[in-house]
Amino acid sequence: MQTIELKCHIGVGPEVSGEALVTDDNFSARYDLDRIKGIFSRPQHKLAGQSYVDRIMVFNTAKGGVASAWMLHEMKSRGIAPRAILFNNVNPILAQGAALADMALCDRFADGDVTQLIQTGDRVSVNPASGLVTIQRA
Repeated sequence: MQTIELKCHIGVGPEVSGEALVTDDNFSARYDLDRIKGIFSRPQHKLAGQSYVDRIMVFNTAKGGVASAWMLHEMKSRGIAPRAILFNNVNPILAQGAALADMALCDRFADGDVTQLIQTGDRVSVNPASGLVTIQRA
């Protein structure tokens, strides 16, 4: 078992762990997701058809504005949400949405492109208060 530690900007939300779901695509809760079924629904998205529920999602950047932010809260309140979202760069609106939803969110990784550093299926622990993401890889 290999352990990798990544430093990032201090984030928001609780400390969580889960299985990673990674793409170099961007993310919009409004346009990319079926928030009832818990899957990526936009056919052009690289994760189309895959479940995001209870996963540590990893993206390049966030798309969209206020609607995407409050949708994080709505998904969390219904129990159909990711455990955390990691970005290379996130916009302030989505960071505020994660804070409102009490969802872990971090960005700006010191070690490089987070979509290349983490692989789908990795076991990932996110500690937003410390700006630390730990990967357990078989």
